[in-house]
Amino acid sequence: MEMEMEFLRKLPTPQELKEQFPVSTEVVAVKAQRDEEIRNIFEGKDDRLILVIGPCSADNEDAVIDYISRLRTVQEKVKDKIFIIPRIYTNKPRTIGVGYKGMLHQPDPEKKEDMLKGIIAIRELHTRAVKETGFTCADEMLYPENHRYLSDLLSYVAVGARSVEDQQHRLTASGVGIPVGMKNPTGGDISVMMNSMIAAQHGHTFLYRGWEVTTTGNPYAHAILRGYVDKFGRNIPNYHYEDLQNLLEHYEDVNASQQTTLANPAVIVDTNHSNSGKQFMEQIRISKDVLHSCKVSKEIHNLVKGLMIESYIEDGAQKVGEHCYGKSITDPCLGWEKTEKLIYELADLW
Repeated sequence: MEMEMEFLRKLPTPQELKEQFPVSTEVVAVKAQRDEEIRNIFEGKDDRLILVIGPCSADNEDAVIDYISRLRTVQEKVKDKIFIIPRIYTNKPRTIGVGYKGMLHQPDPEKKEDMLKGIIAIRELHTRAVKETGFTCADEMLYPENHRYLSDLLSYVAVGARSVEDQQHRLTASGVGIPVGMKNPTGGDISVMMNSMIAAQHGHTFLYRGWEVTTTGNPYAHAILRGYVDKFGRNIPNYHYEDLQNLLEHYEDVNASQQTTLANPAVIVDTNHSNSGKQFMEQIRISKDVLHSCKVSKEIHNLVKGLMIESYIEDGAQKVGEHCYGKSITDPCLGWEKTEKLIYELADLW
């Protein structure tokens, strides 16, 4: 037998989907403006703090848009200090392959998987976010070949801890044209993350969606510290002053070598996952701790470009089928009232 795989149907290509669901000239202009502002932050021309903030997973279109609309109101009040990039994560990695894999797979979490409806749903959600709130958003590049379904809408992508060692993720990151955060792997090896950034910042020729493609490299590929799990299964944080100083030294070591360099040294600190042990309330303390480190060291202040925070309308998480509006069905999130307060406090601290 050649393959034990049933081919169900051929899905539209990204080009075909974009032609069916095009973006307006207004959306194009919004993305261009926001992309430039984000590049300026990574290049050190703009000192605002980036907040990549939003639900662990985007499971309900109306609730996600409701949440992002609230962010828009807050953004206007802190625009001199903070630049918000909402998280609309439409595909979710599963550690053992079981569970809700995101809107890409299941537009309705209580119905069976439907990838055709999924690619349409995620494009419509990201388009609606830009049109209704003026935010271009962030998503996870879980499947590199799917990035082009949203490439004209996104302003930020992250490569997860389980994907950062994968060659296809690294090569694709070198050509997406927007900042890509490379997370440290679940085992915590910083050198793996550094190697992924070096790969993403350099040009490559490779196979992508049936094409031979070439890239020139992505100078905005950067680090995301998300904590790690040690050999005993314990969550170990890596957001402390010493961890940030260690990362700074890794950047300096790479750039002092004769072999390669990394442009725009930067880190986004993920305040959840192994940094918080998925204790969502800890994100408040961790965020402030990182900003304190920035106050202590100018070098760390220049290195830290932002925070990643998992936040939604309601505190905590629920199981699929419980139907609490605006409550995560994956990892627990910080509720809106605490989120709003935290954003204002971060603006004061920055």
